Amino acid sequence: MKTATNAPLGKDAIALAGLFLTSGAMHFVRPEPFESIVPKRLPSRRALVYASGAAEIVCAVGLLVPRTRRVAGLASAALLVAVFPANVTMTGQAKRRLDRDPTDTVRQGYLAATVARLPLQWPMIRAALRAGGVMR
Repeated sequence: MKTATNAPLGKDAIALAGLFLTSGAMHFVRPEPFESIVPKRLPSRRALVYASGAAEIVCAVGLLVPRTRRVAGLASAALLVAVFPANVTMTGQAKRRLDRDPTDTVRQGYLAATVARLPLQWPMIRAALRAGGVMR
């Protein structure tokens, strides 16, 4: 009998792994945008960006390997919860930039994208938990 973690990955979990691989790599290629959403009160913001990027890559690889899928699913869900405040911060920053020039269509689009991203966190958490065999 196949367990949930030995079953083939669903499309949502494959997409999540791809998203984590891409985003994790970008933490190293272009860390500045990520640094800007780390709370100012936290020390070593660049190191935190690198650590979160590495965590995303490790989670992605873990989701793709059946032996590590359960722990990777749980870790992925936890990571998504942990970075949610940064996503909220990103939306707040986008709003403040748009307030400086409300007619800027690029800023309008960026704000809309950051707002739309917030509720997407829940399906990503569900995908991580399903991949880990924690929920169906």
